[in-house]
Amino acid sequence: MPAFLLVTGCASWPWRGDANTQTHGAANPLVLSVLSDWQHQTFPGKQASVYQNVLHDGRPALLAGADSSASMLRHKLYVPPAELTHLQFSWKVPALIANADMGLRDADDSPVRVVLVFEGDRSKFSMKNAMLSELAQTMTGEPMPYATLMYAWCNTRAPGTVIINPRTDRIRKLVVESGEGRLNQWLDYRRDIAADFEAAFGEAPGALVGIGLMTDSDNTRSKTKAWYGPIRLVGR
Repeated sequence: MPAFLLVTGCASWPWRGDANTQTHGAANPLVLSVLSDWQHQTFPGKQASVYQNVLHDGRPALLAGADSSASMLRHKLYVPPAELTHLQFSWKVPALIANADMGLRDADDSPVRVVLVFEGDRSKFSMKNAMLSELAQTMTGEPMPYATLMYAWCNTRAPGTVIINPRTDRIRKLVVESGEGRLNQWLDYRRDIAADFEAAFGEAPGALVGIGLMTDSDNTRSKTKAWYGPIRLVGR
């Protein structure tokens, strides 16, 4: 993503909850229907991707379409570190984006991303990340999150690979699907949030403060689409 998209997009999540932020955990699980309680986050200078509720293959789904575009849906919440459990999600991808490479800033597109945003001690930021956070605060009124973890489908890298964002190491992508072998079918996942965060960042996670969905094709100037199923926080 270009610098302004990094700052106004993935870096523009609410840093702290407000009176309307719901607290979730083992005793109060989260179930997010597609487009229910989501905010559509657009980016300055970018064509927005399109998200709409549909019934696909007999199941409720969110159809996401991108045409040289980038935007995301996001949902604010608050899950304390001790209450982090598992995340269930599903998606169906009909085709990969040719020439996309999430490790390259000018090719960082993906038909599907599930995004998790975490609190943490931002005094640990490098000078570069501190400057990005200040820029995000100036441009959006919200500082850059301490850490952002994305579950993504990569064209070539093996599942389990961690891709560090080329502009900031506070955004990391965990490959959960790769290549063309399982295209055009519904795939269901159950991920251990704390374990995945530790694998990606090498430390224990802070509170989970946001969940997002993002389908983008702005860097490769291409078209893509995918379907997402409901998202659930479930017990161990």
